[in-house]
Amino acid sequence: MNAPTDLSMKNDDVLRVELEVFRREHRDLDEAIAALGERATADQLTMQRLKKRKLRLKDLIAQIEDRLTPDIIA
Repeated sequence: MNAPTDLSMKNDDVLRVELEVFRREHRDLDEAIAALGERATADQLTMQRLKKRKLRLKDLIAQIEDRLTPDIIA
């Protein structure tokens, strides 16, 4: 997640690509957390860091989705 998080400076095509990359990374982290949790000697500090990273990605994904979703007044 070294990319700048200023979404206003990016066009929609770039945001869509980043969104897919972040979603993929989020899924990978989910799998890594599950695999680490299955081990009896799971490193809790590593588990915490992975979960924190996953939450940051979730927030970033939500921001990008909000930016890409047009506001529709009903």
